[in-house]
Parts: sequence; C-alpha cells; structure tokens
Amino acid sequence: MNEFEIAKVQALLKSAKNIVIIPHKNPDGDAIGSTLGLYHYLTLKSLNVTVVSPNDYPAFLKWIPGENTIVKYDYQTDEATKKIKEADLIFTLDFNDFSRTDNMQFLLEKSTADFVMIDHHQSPSDYAKVTYSDPTMSSTCEMVYHFIYMLGDEASINKDIADCLYTGIMTDTGSFRFASTSSTTHRVIATLIDKGAENATIHNRIYDSNSKSRLLLLGCALKNLVVLEEYNTVYITLSKEELVTYNYEKGDTEGFVNYGLSLAGIKFAAIFIENMHTDEEFVKVSLRSKGNFNVNLFSRSHFNGGGHINAAGGRSNMSLEATKTYFEDIIKGYKNQLID
Repeated sequence: MNEFEIAKVQALLKSAKNIVIIPHKNPDGDAIGSTLGLYHYLTLKSLNVTVVSPNDYPAFLKWIPGENTIVKYDYQTDEATKKIKEADLIFTLDFNDFSRTDNMQFLLEKSTADFVMIDHHQSPSDYAKVTYSDPTMSSTCEMVYHFIYMLGDEASINKDIADCLYTGIMTDTGSFRFASTSSTTHRVIATLIDKGAENATIHNRIYDSNSKSRLLLLGCALKNLVVLEEYNTVYITLSKEELVTYNYEKGDTEGFVNYGLSLAGIKFAAIFIENMHTDEEFVKVSLRSKGNFNVNLFSRSHFNGGGHINAAGGRSNMSLEATKTYFEDIIKGYKNQLID
C-alpha cells in the first residue's frame, strides 16, 4: 500500500462503528489465521469486530486464538446476515472475488459498507475502496503482518496475533518449502516467534493431530495414484464411496495432492475428489506444480477455478470417471511445457 492508501485505511478505521472480517468458503489455515490475526489487532484498538465465515473449517484449526468468536454463515445464518448488514467496514481476506464466499455473495454485493481487500491471489476484482493485493506474497497472513507494520503498529503484535499469523504462513508455504517463501517471509516468521508464536506447538497442532481414519484415507488416495510418465504428471482420485468408507471429515484431504508432487521427476499433480457435502454432484479439483508450469492458468482454462502459479483449485461438473478421462486428454496439449 502507498501512503495515500494507508491514510485511507486509518480514516476508515477511525470512523467505523461495526467491522466484519470475511475469509473465503472452506477456509484454510491462511484464511482463518489472517482473519483472526486481523481480528485480534483491531480489537486491541477497541473496535467492534466480528469474523463471519461462509462455512465451517477443519478441526485442526479450532485451537487458534479467537476461533470460538467466529460466526459461521452456513448454520448461524441470521446472526451472520445481521452482522454483515450492520457493518460499515468489511475486510475481505485471502480472496478477491465475492463468488469465493458462496451463499454470502449476494449479501456482499448489496452491502453499502466500505471494503478493504487483503489478498495474494491473481486478478483481483474491483470492489474495494482499498485493495492491498500482492500475488508474490507467501500468504495473506504475511500480508496482514505488513499491513499492521505499515499502519505503524508492529509493536502491538502480541502472542495471539503472532500465533494466528504464524499458522497461516506455515500452512500456505508448505512449512516454508514453496518458492513463494522469501527471505522477507523468514524475517517475518522470526519476528512472530520473538512476539510469542510457539512454532513447534503450532506445527504439532496442525500436522500431528491425525485421526486413524484420515491416515487410512490417505492410504486409499495413494493407492489410487496414477502416474502419467510421458507428461511428468500424476493424479489422485477419491470417490464419494471411499470418503464415506473412511469416515471423511472436513479437512481430511488437505495436503494429499502434495504427495503426488513429491515423486521424483513429477512437475504437475492433481487430485479429484467427489463432493459429498450436498446433493449437488461435482468433483473438487486441486492442482500443484513445480517450476514454471502455471496451474492457475490451467485451472482457469479447464476447471472454472484459479489460484497461484504453483497452487490452484477448481471444480468439474462431470462425473469422477469423466473428469479423469478429460484430464488425461487435455494434458496432452501441455506436453512441451511439462517435459522441459
């Protein structure tokens, strides 16, 4: 943000009476970490703040400080709607288009509140009075740290804020191994640890709290792995029946796609998972890549999605079998990009 935008944010905060902070649907560690990190910062300024999430999130995120204050639209609809309608300032974090909030989209489109966007995805929509967008950043949590710093309030970062922001940076960088992890990211992490973030404890709570059923589901996913050697590509499938068999819970498949990418020589990995939460039939698509293969463009072109160069998501309205066939067909057109 430039000086003019910083001043505009400060003016908005000074005049705001009711503030709402919103993550994207199916929020992950970066979405929950950034919204709660910002929530703790704004409450320190004695502002009236509420985090409203489009829906629930995995159990491994429910230890994060302030999590119990989040209003979930999917089953607290009246309260969430009231909060959004009363808001005069709304922060949208870790997404840049209202469609990423699912059933809350119409409320945001009708809102008369001022919007501030903080996000690191490509191609932001033009709805915010202040847009802080930087696709080169490791995570929205890192951006929230810089946001607080630019407002001149780095000294206000306490242990709760540090724990929240550390969580999102750690999860969105794959424990600091993705290319988006810069030297600045590491300096931010060091500062957060100095501020009280318990790095080892956070890692254990996120990654070492597996249920037996999740590990068995992972085994099933790996058994379903298909290697397309000619294209340095792998994909994994999980059917609705398999999810039911292994007592699937929200968040259980988080990170599964990365196992495919860990194979030697593989540049592109995908996972296709049948939806089981509603009567709507579709296949959730997650994509990961190494190097310059742009899965954001791939997803936008073929799976109605998007994201980052090396990490993106989308969906297929075809059956699981048809999606597999479609993927194996379209990947042929990317051979030259994948064998370089």
